[in-house]
Amino acid sequence: MKVYPLRRNECRWGENVIIAGLTGGIASGKSTVADIFREAGAFIVDADRIAREVVRPGMPAWQEIRDVFGEHILSQDGEIDRPLLGRIVFNDPKLRRRLESIVHPRIGAEMDARIGKIAQVAPAAVVIMDIPLLLESGKTHGLSEIIVVYAPEAVQLERLVARDGLSPQEAQARMAAQMPMAEKVKRAGMVIDNSGTLTETRRQTLAAYEALAARADR
Repeated sequence: MKVYPLRRNECRWGENVIIAGLTGGIASGKSTVADIFREAGAFIVDADRIAREVVRPGMPAWQEIRDVFGEHILSQDGEIDRPLLGRIVFNDPKLRRRLESIVHPRIGAEMDARIGKIAQVAPAAVVIMDIPLLLESGKTHGLSEIIVVYAPEAVQLERLVARDGLSPQEAQARMAAQMPMAEKVKRAGMVIDNSGTLTETRRQTLAAYEALAARADR
C-alpha cells in the first residue's frame, strides 16, 4: 500500500470525523475493498447504492428522468432500465450531462445527510465515501484522504469482460471514458494494490483503516 501524509479534515462534521473518498478504475476491485473497510469498522456511504435509491419509481429524480428521456427507458415494473439509460448517455455527452444534473445533486444531498447522522452517533467515525468517479468529478473538497484501488489495465479488462459480459472492445471503451489509472494513482493519498491475492488486498486495506482510525482518535 502506497501512503502519503493525511490531509487536514476540512469537513463540517467535526475534527475527529475522518471522511475518506474511495475510488478506482472500473473493475479494479473497489467493492471488495469497501467490504473490508466495513468489516474493520468503517462506515460506508455508497454513492452507487444511493444513486439507485434516488431514482426509484415515484421519486422526483425518477419523474424528471422519465420526462427527459421518455417512457421507453422504463422497464415493465416501472423501474428505470439502467443498462439502457447507460447506453444512451454513454454515446451522447449532452444527455449524460443532463442526467448528471438531475441525479448528482440529489445523491450529494443524501450522502451529506447520511454522514451527518453517522457523526451524531459516532463522533470519531471513519467514513468511507465509495464514489466511482470521485476524481473525474473533482469534488474532493473536505476529504481527509483519497484512497485509490489499483489494478493493471489488463486485469481491469479481463474482469470487466467476465463481470459484465462485454466484448473486449466495449470494455476498453468503458475504461477509456474514465481518468487513466496512472493519473488516479498520482492524485491519491493512499493506493491499495488489488492486483494480487485477496489476502494481500485485505492486509493493505486493514493497514489503511488503522491509519485513518488513529487520526480519528487524536
